[in-house]
Amino acid sequence: QRMSCGYILCTVLLSVAVLLAVTVTGAILFMNHYHTPVTEAPPVISTNPEEANALVTIEKADSSRINIFIDPNCPSAAGALGRLEGLQTSLLRALTDHDAEAKATKGQQKALLVTVADEVAKLLSHAVQLRADCDGLKKGHSAMGQELSALQGEQGRLIQLLSESQTNMARLVSSVSDVLDTLQRERGGARPRLKADLQRAPARGARPRGCSNGSRPRDCFDIYASGQQEDGIYSIFPTHYPDGFQVYCDMTTDGGGWTVFQRREDGSVNFFRGWEAYRDGFGKLTGEHWLGLKRIHLLTVQGSYELRIDLEDFDNGTAFAHYGSFGVGLFSVDPEEDGYPITIADYSGTAG
Repeated sequence: QRMSCGYILCTVLLSVAVLLAVTVTGAILFMNHYHTPVTEAPPVISTNPEEANALVTIEKADSSRINIFIDPNCPSAAGALGRLEGLQTSLLRALTDHDAEAKATKGQQKALLVTVADEVAKLLSHAVQLRADCDGLKKGHSAMGQELSALQGEQGRLIQLLSESQTNMARLVSSVSDVLDTLQRERGGARPRLKADLQRAPARGARPRGCSNGSRPRDCFDIYASGQQEDGIYSIFPTHYPDGFQVYCDMTTDGGGWTVFQRREDGSVNFFRGWEAYRDGFGKLTGEHWLGLKRIHLLTVQGSYELRIDLEDFDNGTAFAHYGSFGVGLFSVDPEEDGYPITIADYSGTAG
């Protein structure tokens, strides 16, 4: 009966000791998790205490100790000690894992701070670049404004040149009309005829044999020099227009080789037309026609040309005007935009 009571007493004491150890250990873990910094060393639990008759000794970071005593002569003390050692190992592993997680979290936070700092530096650099680009755009806008002003000034100059060229054309047409009216009055009202043609200077004297452009004549002068001396329609190929076009060649007047660009004979073609018609030409080469400012320009930019205007009425009364220098759009970057300005000089003849 005494042994039974002693066994029961030892069992109760051992259970109380285990419960107390677990409670104290849990309290220490709770205090370590919520009240102590992560860097504080975990408590050391020892099953080989220096204190006699102590079952477990817990040594805290501040060197204070907690001893749990139990009668070592209790029959179940050895098993309880084994269980306590396993519990100690589990607690130490949990504390170690907790410390590792805390260190890993701190490392992640540090890496995140470094990443944020790098991104902020990149944003600042990008902001500086945007500021520089904005300044560049402002300078470009200012330069564009200056160029626009210059273009507006150039536009005004071109408009003035166009006006002057139109005035010169009007004067030329007026002078020709005056000559026609004079001839008409002198010949008793008969309808006069007009022919205007070009010839490359020098028009007289020695003429080259063959075409300077191989077998492709640039104008009627080349055709005449190659041996063709009959009036008619021929194909020419100006230097700046290799596709070529057809013209009427006068091979008899004043030595021949004249490229006809205007003919008026019987009034069958209306010459009161718009700008596009005078630019591109109209009529038939065998009769009344206007070759077109564009084609006349392609001819006269090849070299020096003379202009001859022949006037004749139905009573065979004739007159002519000769200009030693003639060109259309010779000094224009964009002749059409400038209105194909006419250059004419060195008049001679009987037209007045």
